[in-house]
Amino acid sequence: MTTLQQIPESLQWNGESLKILDQTKLPTEIYYFDATTLLDVREAIVKLQVRGAPAIGLAAAYGLYLGVRELETEKIDEFHQQARVLANELISARPTAVNLAWAVERLIESSKEAVTVSEAKLIIMEEAIKLHLADEATCKEIGENALTLLHDGAAILTHCNAGSIATSRYGTALAPLHLAKEIGWEISAYATETRPVFQGARLTSWELKQSGIPVTLLTDNMVGYLLQNKKVDAVIVGADRITANGDTANKIGTLQLAILANFYQIPFYVAAPLSTIDLSIESGNEIIIEQRDRTEVTHIGNVQIAPEGINVLNPAFDVTPNELITAIITEKGIVSSDYKETFKSWEQE
Repeated sequence: MTTLQQIPESLQWNGESLKILDQTKLPTEIYYFDATTLLDVREAIVKLQVRGAPAIGLAAAYGLYLGVRELETEKIDEFHQQARVLANELISARPTAVNLAWAVERLIESSKEAVTVSEAKLIIMEEAIKLHLADEATCKEIGENALTLLHDGAAILTHCNAGSIATSRYGTALAPLHLAKEIGWEISAYATETRPVFQGARLTSWELKQSGIPVTLLTDNMVGYLLQNKKVDAVIVGADRITANGDTANKIGTLQLAILANFYQIPFYVAAPLSTIDLSIESGNEIIIEQRDRTEVTHIGNVQIAPEGINVLNPAFDVTPNELITAIITEKGIVSSDYKETFKSWEQE
């Protein structure tokens, strides 16, 4: 039986290029390609070849290094100006996922310590590697904190994919399931298919099956039936941006899941690293929601399923208000109220 350790890594850095697991080909094919330029990485992010907020941030970090590596100026001031342009280009790839901007800005800030251009380039590469290594520890801590809210035999409902392949390892929302498996708990999952590009069907169900965790797949519009008729102990989802007041942007469909969980009095948890929290935004009303290509809705793969020229609405995310969230689980701990004060205290530690 395959274990978590054998699930392919989403990203592999070899010192020269970034190997990216092409998640658009899963579950039928495990395929890596080499990203050797910033544009390669940006395109992979836009096309969802790499996805999941933490993995996007890590990919962007390496992408920034691949970009600055090619800069020819030897003047440190010019370098910083040109690096800023490259950073903005990466950040624009997925505007809702704050981890992307967080990672890129961290590298830009670190490089300001450099005296020479070559030193700045080295710092950016080393910081990208540090972020990659730290993410695994962060995800494990999130999973350990989440386990305190669960029990042996629990059944968990999740949406989209916030698992190992959306991070460096373990995942966020799926971290407690993987850790439960490691300690011998009998735990099971329900995974929504996650229209329109089926991250739940293609990725979450595949990942959990690979780890030997019993998983049942359902379409997004079956969630009401599930919560009304089946035993679900908790809903756990990831996040792409959490505002100061605890409002959370996550994959489209999360909001209706939260509303239903609230109605049926089932705990609704958000699992995410501190890098997903954006204290510069007070509430979810201020979050920019990315609108994606209409063909994601009008086609399944290359098969057209809607009339030619039909109007399409395709937001990539929706925002769940904090009052529908039972608790937010991070590597620092679990918070269920006074979000802003708690987030600020964690940031200052």
